[in-house]
Amino acid sequence: GESRARGVFLAANGPVFSAGHDFADMAGQDLVAMRKMLKVSTKLMNAIQEIPQPVLARVQGLATAAGCQLVATCDLAVASTEAGFATSGVKAGWFCTTPMVAVSRNIGRKRALEMLLTGDVIDAQTAADWGLVNRVVPPERLLQESQRLLEAATRGSFISKGIGKQAYYAQIDLPQEKAYAYALEVMAATSQIPDAQEGMRAFLEKRKPNFEQ
Repeated sequence: GESRARGVFLAANGPVFSAGHDFADMAGQDLVAMRKMLKVSTKLMNAIQEIPQPVLARVQGLATAAGCQLVATCDLAVASTEAGFATSGVKAGWFCTTPMVAVSRNIGRKRALEMLLTGDVIDAQTAADWGLVNRVVPPERLLQESQRLLEAATRGSFISKGIGKQAYYAQIDLPQEKAYAYALEVMAATSQIPDAQEGMRAFLEKRKPNFEQ
């Protein structure tokens, strides 16, 4: 959150974006060790949504289990047509219960349960249709389109967008009345920051705003 970076890419090389946890690290571990390992993963997922910078997953290949969770957790995601997505724990006699949290918040109950219960891979276009990624592009355009989206998401006032991102996650699971009450207070408070005042003045004066950050 204190970094000068305005946005973050998560990316990989090769045929796999992320396969999630390595079973070699998990097999034979006791409950305490497993709980500790999963807490580390959960801390990472929460951090992605807590930092003010937009985080974009640039998915070039297969994303399974916690790798699929990682994509679902990111604020934005662009996928290559060669990418695929699965919550495949069920095929190993387990169940993707922690990935389920992020995935189900992206794609809805029926589609999430289809992925969770079958463990089957969905292609990139299906992932886009279901809301798991923002857009799908040919492999040769993945870098360019990812940069274009992140640049669009990070232009303007850094502080206002950072507050807005964190407010989004704070309100999304609240009942509507409480969400409005929370959002009202945040919007009223952010109207007082210099960038918001500058933006309103610039609009009225028909000029480009000069934001602090």
